[in-house]
Amino acid sequence: MLQKTKINAQDGKQDLVITREFELPVDLLFKAYVEPQLVEQWMGTKVLKLENKQHGSYQFETTDPYGNKHRFNGVIHEFSPNRKITRTFEMENTPFPVQLEFLEFEELPQDKSKLTMHIVYKSVAARDQLLQLPFAQGINMAHNRLQDLVSNLLNIR
Repeated sequence: MLQKTKINAQDGKQDLVITREFELPVDLLFKAYVEPQLVEQWMGTKVLKLENKQHGSYQFETTDPYGNKHRFNGVIHEFSPNRKITRTFEMENTPFPVQLEFLEFEELPQDKSKLTMHIVYKSVAARDQLLQLPFAQGINMAHNRLQDLVSNLLNIR
């Protein structure tokens, strides 16, 4: 199956760029990243905290198929509605170091939008370790859920 979410990971670099175009207006794409109820639905996670502001923070929790809980958290450094979120991301109690994420939301013609995520890792090895996981498939599936969820909300309006 074609993956609509594209990941550009150049050899020897400690970052990657993720892009995805959505059949959604930019304000609704942004809303899916900042409204706890929407985040929970498309990410399949519980939102424990989500402070959408400069110097705000967030904490999410997921439960794996074995009942183990995993938490993810970070600090929001820049928050510009419908344009940009700059934040850290950390998987608690794992060997993965904190990463820095730059999310940019772009309005496209015909009520479409584009998300560009530039993620910087502590090292090339840390980035490559993450890419060994089913990361690409997971983010593509999550973005597909986001598209479907928000499209359904659009149809309700």
